[in-house]
Amino acid sequence: MKVIVVTGTPCTGKTTIAKVLAKKLKWKYLDVNKIIKKYKLIESYDKLRKTNEVSIKKLNKALLKEIKSNSIIDSHLSHYLPKKSVTLCIVLKCSLKDLKKRLIKRKYPEIKIKENLEAEAFETSLVESSKHKNVLVFDTSKESKTSILKIILKHI
Repeated sequence: MKVIVVTGTPCTGKTTIAKVLAKKLKWKYLDVNKIIKKYKLIESYDKLRKTNEVSIKKLNKALLKEIKSNSIIDSHLSHYLPKKSVTLCIVLKCSLKDLKKRLIKRKYPEIKIKENLEAEAFETSLVESSKHKNVLVFDTSKESKTSILKIILKHI
C-alpha cells in the first residue's frame, strides 16, 4: 500500500495537485477536513485567525485508520504522518507575491496572511518534511500542473 502526502503552505496548490493525481492514479483521495469532522478532532477555535485548532497526534491516528488502500492526502498537516507510513512526500511552494494574492482572494485574516507568508519565506513545510525518505518539491508559481504531475508519476 502506498501513501502520498501533498503538503505546503495554504494556497500553494495542494488540493488541485492531490485531486488530479488521485483521479489519474485511481487512488483514494483523503480529505483531511472531512476526517477532522468525522472524528470530531476540533479542539478549539481561534477567533483572531478564524481557524480550528486540531491535535496533530489525534489527526495522525485518524488518518492512519482511514488509509486502507493506495491514498493521496493533501493538507498542510499531512507531512506530520510517521515517515514509515509515507511513500512519497510532495511539498508545494510558490512565490510570496502569488501566495499573498491567493490568500487575499480566499479572504484570510491579515494575521493569517502574515503568518503564512512567513512560513513560506522560511520554507517551514519543506523543513518539517525533511524527515521523509522521498521528498519532491515544486514551485507552483514556476511549474505547470502538467509538468508537476509528469514528474510525480515518474517517482511512483
